[in-house]
Amino acid sequence: MTNVGHKKRIAPRRRPRHPRPMTRPSPLQNRVTPTGEICAHAARGTLMGNRGILHDERQQLGTARWKHQAWVTCTLAFKARRRDLMKPGNYTELFFTDEAVALAAGHRPCGECRREDFNRFRDAFAKAHPDLPHRAPDMDRLMHKARVVSRSRAQVTYEAMLSDLPEGVFFRVAPAGGPLVRWQGKVLAWSFEGYSAGPDALPERVEVLTPEPTVKAIAAGYVPVCIATG
Repeated sequence: MTNVGHKKRIAPRRRPRHPRPMTRPSPLQNRVTPTGEICAHAARGTLMGNRGILHDERQQLGTARWKHQAWVTCTLAFKARRRDLMKPGNYTELFFTDEAVALAAGHRPCGECRREDFNRFRDAFAKAHPDLPHRAPDMDRLMHKARVVSRSRAQVTYEAMLSDLPEGVFFRVAPAGGPLVRWQGKVLAWSFEGYSAGPDALPERVEVLTPEPTVKAIAAGYVPVCIATG
């Protein structure tokens, strides 16, 4: 029997589904500048640093910018060890453009994964400071006083003649000026993206960012790695 008066229902046409655009996760706050600031930036680093546990379970930094005085820099790969970044209970992995930046921020080579570099740094440190002990804790105490003001967390800087600074030392020409470095006879401007040509005209005296004990170690023979080489 035919059902007269009942129209055949037509299913509504479905709109095509468009794939949602993939969103990149926000970068973690673990990139360090030559002024020692810890920033969130997507730039990759060539060295990893350690100042202790600075993050919480949400991978967010608190107010502390260090938990001990042994600010070290490590290789990105060592003995096939794998690390999950900012894992709860583990130290906060910090990253630097290169060693020149790490030294300016107040770090030194790690005595385990960068043993040869540590030995070279310690020897140059001892040559520059012959009257001071030069075990790692001794160097850390001296460097800590020379790199940061504990209460304000401000970077310690000092003035010097630009012509007296060895290559690999960071400086700036004004409090608001960007970080500059002398390297291979040139003055280069730093950014997270890398290095570019610095200003043509510079004053005789500049504000030095690299801690003074480290500057003296560089002057005594320690040569930092800078990716601007070549």
